[in-house]
Amino acid sequence: MNRLIASRPLLVLAALAALLVAIPPAQVDAQAKHARTHAREQRHSSSPQQTAVTKPQETINAWTVGLAGGLLEGAPIHFAAEMARVVDDGDNLHVLPVVTRGPTENVNSLLYLRGIDAAIINSDSLDEYKNQVPDIQHKIAYVLNLFPSELHVFVRPEIQSLADLTGKKVNFNTLGTAAAYSGPLIFSRLGLDVEKTFIPHQVALEQMRRGDGGMAAVVFITAKPVDAFVRGRFDPGFKFLSVPYNNKLEDYYLPSTLDATDYPNLIKQGEHLETIAVPTALVAFNWPTNSNRYERVARFVEHLFSRLDKLQGPGFDPKWKSINLAASVPGLTRFPAAQAWLDSHTHGSQASQ
Repeated sequence: MNRLIASRPLLVLAALAALLVAIPPAQVDAQAKHARTHAREQRHSSSPQQTAVTKPQETINAWTVGLAGGLLEGAPIHFAAEMARVVDDGDNLHVLPVVTRGPTENVNSLLYLRGIDAAIINSDSLDEYKNQVPDIQHKIAYVLNLFPSELHVFVRPEIQSLADLTGKKVNFNTLGTAAAYSGPLIFSRLGLDVEKTFIPHQVALEQMRRGDGGMAAVVFITAKPVDAFVRGRFDPGFKFLSVPYNNKLEDYYLPSTLDATDYPNLIKQGEHLETIAVPTALVAFNWPTNSNRYERVARFVEHLFSRLDKLQGPGFDPKWKSINLAASVPGLTRFPAAQAWLDSHTHGSQASQ
């Protein structure tokens, strides 16, 4: 009797196996297909409340452009925020400025970070990617040459020339800033071997004032005038050094000057110091022209270019007034939609300078 009871589960399993064998494979497949179809119908037969949740999600994402700006305290994120304000068009265009690790890291964000369509970068950031991404000039295109970031080499009284900095301590601001990337790159091209530090500039400037720690110079790379030098008070002899423009710098940089109109307390009237500038550019990923991502950036470009006059008005950074829509960016080609806009607005492509 016990053996009969114990064998019942085996008999049941055998009967089920026989039943499964008896069902044709086509019928099994059809049942599985029916089950999958039924599950899909259940998912899609959502209530009115569920539909109301899905629709805004689709709407808000349809024309949203992710714009990598930079560090929260930097100028690029400020420009990104102003652009976003002006081009905003409700459901038709929403530009989302993103705080990142800085304009150098923004190339990385544009290449690899999901949701990023455009970015503000320093032109020499591309130098780092020459070996990693040999065809980077085809992956990234420029929309607009925004503004130059001038090189400021500010030194103690005993330093008279760039050569005097050899072996001395020079601060390039904190990692992630334009100075921390472009500064050492420029010094290397000029053949200047210095002891590099990466501490906050206000700390380095205080060390320079006191003459302790051996800090001989600070290197700023940002749009002039720099508030620290306009408002700051320095003992006689503290000064900017001249940095001549030469063929070692012409691939990414532009010639520029510093004068008394920029820093009346540090530069004599009528004196012009040579320096170089790092172009800061608005760039976009070079999406295929038949893609939705390309259409988003194209709409962003059209809104930005056609509303530039608003950016040049009250309430926005004065640097917008010097923007030249037709200006190129060394090492890159223009985003096709931007070139098309310029071609169709020949007479209005250049802003006041």
